[in-house]
Amino acid sequence: SVVALDAAQPFDYESRRMEQMHKESKLKVGIVGFGNFGQFLAQRIVKQGHAVLAHSRSDYSSLCDEMGVLFFRDVDDFCEEHPDVVLLSTSILSTEAVLRSLPLQRLKRSTLFVDVLSVKEFPKTLFQQVLPAEFDILCTHPMFGPESGRGSWNSLPLVYDKVRVGSGVRDERCQRFLEIFEREGCRMVEMSCAEHDRFAASSQFITHTVGRMLGKLELESTPINTKGYETLLDLVQNTQGDSFDLYYGLFMYNINATEELERLELAFDALKKQLFGKLHNVLRKQLFDVGSAATNH
Repeated sequence: SVVALDAAQPFDYESRRMEQMHKESKLKVGIVGFGNFGQFLAQRIVKQGHAVLAHSRSDYSSLCDEMGVLFFRDVDDFCEEHPDVVLLSTSILSTEAVLRSLPLQRLKRSTLFVDVLSVKEFPKTLFQQVLPAEFDILCTHPMFGPESGRGSWNSLPLVYDKVRVGSGVRDERCQRFLEIFEREGCRMVEMSCAEHDRFAASSQFITHTVGRMLGKLELESTPINTKGYETLLDLVQNTQGDSFDLYYGLFMYNINATEELERLELAFDALKKQLFGKLHNVLRKQLFDVGSAATNH
């Protein structure tokens, strides 16, 4: 029996060490703002075995109980849980007020702050201004939401910028957070916040603008819909599903958006000129043809 006990010891030690490594690889993620998007992210983070805490203005305690998330109404209690990662999942318009209201002194000094906004330069600058220098900053934009990411996240893009991440264990922690998205099959795109906003102005903002313009036309389905028209109807439905505040945020907090709006107007004017120019030529030709025909008679 002594031999058996000795033989079991390395195994016990090994299994304890594996258990310890497993524990260390798990993060404590605190989500601030537990609306639709916060809940959507929390579901996957919990599924991967990480501990999730939540704080929100509204009371989500019963929903959090169902999800396996710890809910804190009191922001001091939330911060005193010392999450490894604080993920801000607030609207663009409320981000600054929420960030400034957090009792940062109650958090661990090396906390990693992450945002998931659809604009990137704004949160980057805000985090750099407000957060103490010893806090890490990771700016991310999951380019999908509760609708488009309802099933698999496979091949859906996650844009990220390691704005300020310490070395060693701090970099490892940042990697572990990004791995949550990698494991779900996301296409990981590392890109500067400035570059993201340039691309987003001509893709995301233009998409939302065109969708909302078409929405104002109150387009309806017809018995003879083409595939192109179906696509437009889908666009209207998708963009109108988002709040106007989100759209306003894409405009207000992306320095490139005004220029894109002007380009859209110029493109529309150029198209009208082209149409009416052609029409003008046709009418003029008809007038002169009629005139010359009358003269010949």
